[in-house]
Amino acid sequence: MPDDDSPATGNAMGEGPRPFGRILRAQLHAAIQVRHYSQRTDWSWIRRFVLFHDKRHPRQLGGREITRFLEHLATEQRVSESTQNQALCALLFLYERVLETPFPQLEDLVRAKRPQKLPTVLSRASVSRVLDAMSGVTRLMASLLYGSGLRLTECCQLRVKDIDFSRREILVRRGKGHKDRVTVLPAQLEDALRDHLAARKVQHQADQSVDAGWVALPNALLRKMPWAANEWPWQWVFAASRYHQDSETGQTRRHHLHPSTLQKAIRAAAISSGLGQRVSAHTLRHSFATHLLESGQDIRTIQELLGHQSVKTTMIYTHVLNRGGLGVRSPLDY
Repeated sequence: MPDDDSPATGNAMGEGPRPFGRILRAQLHAAIQVRHYSQRTDWSWIRRFVLFHDKRHPRQLGGREITRFLEHLATEQRVSESTQNQALCALLFLYERVLETPFPQLEDLVRAKRPQKLPTVLSRASVSRVLDAMSGVTRLMASLLYGSGLRLTECCQLRVKDIDFSRREILVRRGKGHKDRVTVLPAQLEDALRDHLAARKVQHQADQSVDAGWVALPNALLRKMPWAANEWPWQWVFAASRYHQDSETGQTRRHHLHPSTLQKAIRAAAISSGLGQRVSAHTLRHSFATHLLESGQDIRTIQELLGHQSVKTTMIYTHVLNRGGLGVRSPLDY
């Protein structure tokens, strides 16, 4: 007799007598929740893997099929090494954590090549041009990316209690690698951030009056402290404009601003300001690190502010200092 998540025949992922795609996705979601992993863990790689092999269940596929799929990504789709590794990790999680079977042995896998790229860094003048071309909430968020070195999702997921005006600090909770860290709150943004939070508090009070002032809480806090989801300290600093109904709790919640909103605003500002460089949200974080190095800040402090596990990662910014190749002055300039 086939397993509950196995197809009786070679049916499609969501069709036929046994729609294993929906079951598989539910199992993946449960495995992620148990381990407190990010819900951004990518289902799309598993779906692409199954579709690549004519909608056969993963239990029917082994190391040869996994190798073919990963080599297809590298040789035909020409994905980067990090993208191929992302797909491999998704499949590894699927087999070992969801299907609870040993991961098949991969032989002679063609690996994608990692390109040696330097980060795009803007000058201080260029950063000012981008920020001046923005307005409202997205300008404040972009200013935090540059002024505090935040990642895109870290900025979007800031909560009110993470802002410490007295110490001029921002506490980043569960950043990359599930690590907390402290970074700087720029003094120039203090007044704008206070005004924004005052407006957010009025919005939250209005939400509470119609029983809509709820937010998602991390891990098991919703069970331990169910009232906290409606309290002001746990609210998102940058909230979405619309409510949504949570399917599990039935609460009417206001999610944080979607990262794509800020990404689009930064791209539009870069284009309107006439810059000839491709500017993303991460470009502002790169510029934060590089400009701190230029001002004489030590590399270890910058490592802590950025949340890098290894100082080797932070050292990449020494290659893009505004001092010529590798940050070295030419002997002709002495």
